[in-house]
Amino acid sequence: MQHSVPDPRELLEIAVRVARPAAQTAARMRAEGVAVAATKSTATDVVTAADRAVERQVVEALRVLRPDDAVLGEEYGDGGVDTARVRWILDPIDGTVNYLYGIDYYAVSLAAEVDGEVVAGVVRDAARGDEWTATRGGGAFRAGRRLTGSTETDLGRALVATGFGYDRDRRAHQGRVLAGMISHVRDIRRTGSAALDLCRVAEGVMDAYYEKGLAAWDLAAGGLVAQEAGLLVSGLNGAPAGPDLVIAAPPALYRPLHDRLADLDAAGGP
Repeated sequence: MQHSVPDPRELLEIAVRVARPAAQTAARMRAEGVAVAATKSTATDVVTAADRAVERQVVEALRVLRPDDAVLGEEYGDGGVDTARVRWILDPIDGTVNYLYGIDYYAVSLAAEVDGEVVAGVVRDAARGDEWTATRGGGAFRAGRRLTGSTETDLGRALVATGFGYDRDRRAHQGRVLAGMISHVRDIRRTGSAALDLCRVAEGVMDAYYEKGLAAWDLAAGGLVAQEAGLLVSGLNGAPAGPDLVIAAPPALYRPLHDRLADLDAAGGP
């Protein structure tokens, strides 16, 4: 058993080492053609054979490099040692519907959690090869450049990213929230990958982000990148970021965005 907890930088090095070939596998399988292997929550919430293949590849690589760690993956669930201090959180292909339709906006997301806290993460854009990394307290980076988020201070001029769930009733609630939000911001973007959205907001390409329904694998790596870029990442009214709601915004935009989402009951509904 491993008794010492590794430095977050060491965990990040492993995450990058594992995520890069996994992203290559995803891109190669996309070029070879994609078919739906199964559905999850609804008929529109799909799983491809590539999701499963990439997850198996990552888990096998981690088993070699860190055999005593646990792994939480989107497709195969929680596995590993029950008492492990280190747990890896994996989304093998974040943006599966984009992937299915040949839209080049999908990523491999891999984070390392120590004693329940995410301390390292990488998001690898599988179509383009872009990569975002972060360690707890060590900053967030893309291509060697430290990320600091958007400098926008007016919510009315902010480009805000969001996403929607697959349950019909939840989508209806999210649509009502969107209708109440869109006249208060510059515009809305729905790109189909929470991990990439969080990284783009960390980079300042988009100004802020919110979404209901994110799972741990959607949030872990991208959420750390956003936090380490100086964004505030939370739920509503003091709640932590999680399935009820995730808000990620620079400090100047956080409060007006938060308060508008609270007025719209963005964390409510199914």
